[in-house]
Amino acid sequence: MNEWMNNPALKNMDPAKLELIRMAAERTRGKSGKDLAPVMLALITGANRQGIRFTPDEVSLILDILKEGKSEEEQAQIDRTIRMTSSIFQKHMK
Repeated sequence: MNEWMNNPALKNMDPAKLELIRMAAERTRGKSGKDLAPVMLALITGANRQGIRFTPDEVSLILDILKEGKSEEEQAQIDRTIRMTSSIFQKHMK
């Protein structure tokens, strides 16, 4: 269920970022693609309030984690939703 935690890309990530990602993964468990955008936005804005900024690579990794276990259709829905809201996400990233 939490296989993503073994991802080598997470090995050197800031523990505060890892905790935010873990919380986002919990909130999205069982949700469809269109429900992920608000969770991602909440993750990024919550991190910003704490002075934490995710790099574009980290955001891509988070999206990959959130898409894990979803059908191809749901993954495509996630990608479409993120593309539609990318300007919002980019404002909140490094």
